[in-house]
Amino acid sequence: MLTSYVPAIDKRFVMSSGVTARLSSKFQIVIPKAVRRSRQWQAGQEFAFIPKGDGVLLVPVPKRDTLAGLARGAKREGYRDRNDRV
Repeated sequence: MLTSYVPAIDKRFVMSSGVTARLSSKFQIVIPKAVRRSRQWQAGQEFAFIPKGDGVLLVPVPKRDTLAGLARGAKREGYRDRNDRV
């Protein structure tokens, strides 16, 4: 076990030394209960894995209905597109 590991994930959740998981022979990892509870993650929820240095960032994928109205008030004209980049 690494003793130099920075235990703070963020201000809402601080890991204790016993909150770890092991990769199974089927390449599965069980997310510790303390993490699931603090993040309010549910069974069946979809996640994205984002490579970050030597590790991976695990991010829940939002459902489409939670994104409704997210860009309300955004201007439809005058935005930069990929074609505008040099």
